Amino acid sequence: MLAAYVAEFHPDNPLAGLVVADRPAPEAPEGWALVDVRAAALNHHDVWSLRGVGLKSEQLPMILGCDAAGVDQDGNEVLLHAVISSPGWIGEQTLDPRRSLLSERHQGTLAEQVVVPTANLVPKPSGLSFEEAACLPTAWLTAYKMLCINGGPPGSTVLVQGAGGGVASAAIALGSALGYRVWATSRDESRRQRALDLGADAVFESGQRLPERVDIVLETVGAATWSHSVSSLRPGGTVVIAGATSGDAPPRAELTRIFFQQMRVQGSTMGNLEQLQQVVRVVEQTGVRPLIDRVLPLSQAADGIAALHAGEVFGKVVLTP
Repeated sequence: MLAAYVAEFHPDNPLAGLVVADRPAPEAPEGWALVDVRAAALNHHDVWSLRGVGLKSEQLPMILGCDAAGVDQDGNEVLLHAVISSPGWIGEQTLDPRRSLLSERHQGTLAEQVVVPTANLVPKPSGLSFEEAACLPTAWLTAYKMLCINGGPPGSTVLVQGAGGGVASAAIALGSALGYRVWATSRDESRRQRALDLGADAVFESGQRLPERVDIVLETVGAATWSHSVSSLRPGGTVVIAGATSGDAPPRAELTRIFFQQMRVQGSTMGNLEQLQQVVRVVEQTGVRPLIDRVLPLSQAADGIAALHAGEVFGKVVLTP
């Protein structure tokens, strides 16, 4: 079967280790299901994997991809929950210290077929295309958990840093649909306009002083926006962190401001199966849909990953086998 996989690590030039070629078709062990992939969405996780983050050389070749929607062996249209719990784990999935995502310990979704635990299959709503459904399990689930589980209630003012990324665009769309007052930042004027089109109530240049402090900041950019995130937060507010695409070592930690104003810093990683099911219900009930930047054939995976790596996308890049 055709697949996009890591053949070797290149920390400074991640695309150099990507190969799109045939791999052996997978076989589903007991308790797992074989899925014919109809669409798979890219994430920054794929770029980090190509750099060697979270993988060891003895695991190669590793097929990339956390997200997919497709058809199982019984003909059911499904999307896949990407979090794989360790054997015997019975608590909150994302607190399992030995959890993994597809493409970490198990082969990923950028392929014509993939195997996942049967419990990780979620029915795809008929009103969603395969391409839209493939965007939900990582970026949209992450945004939902940041906003609704770790952030605050609807009606809160939320600042989304770095409009354009998959999680950020999902947070803007979800926040607008669920009744949050959504503000967003970007260095690029066209991205700010697109954030407004997506449902943001107001947009600002990166680092711009806001007209008032916000209740929640959703932070996926990291070092480049951290000081602005903290200075934009009201006393007692919450900054939720789910990524650091610009680096995880900000020049100023802002510890004095954080403790003096009793701010809450909340880490947030992916989400559990029940939360993914909640995301699917929100999409069904509100009519909100993932923003897709482009759809490419799997054979052009390198073009999609290059665009993601260069920051040239707004929304999700989806590959179709």
